[in-house]
Amino acid sequence: MPFAAMEQDKGNSVKYLLVKDDETGWGIYDKPLRCYGCGIGWFCFLTGVLCPLVWYYGTYLYFSNHYRKDPRERAGLAASAIAALICSAAAVITVLAVLL
Repeated sequence: MPFAAMEQDKGNSVKYLLVKDDETGWGIYDKPLRCYGCGIGWFCFLTGVLCPLVWYYGTYLYFSNHYRKDPRERAGLAASAIAALICSAAAVITVLAVLL
């Protein structure tokens, strides 16, 4: 608990005053994230390894500002968008190599 020094007595002892004791409620970001606690963004990133289409869903959520509901989702959704970009570039390079 945070305390602030109120005044100092002659005997070198300091009186302290309780500044804030707010244990009454939960904050908005104290709740666990969805999808087993890792958030929808990281869940999309991890499951995208098995099915890359999930990365595109995460990219859609990222560009539709889904992270404004909970800013903790932003990193995972950005990781999904980057993975989708790399997957698309690899697919285009593979198709061009096969056709040419």
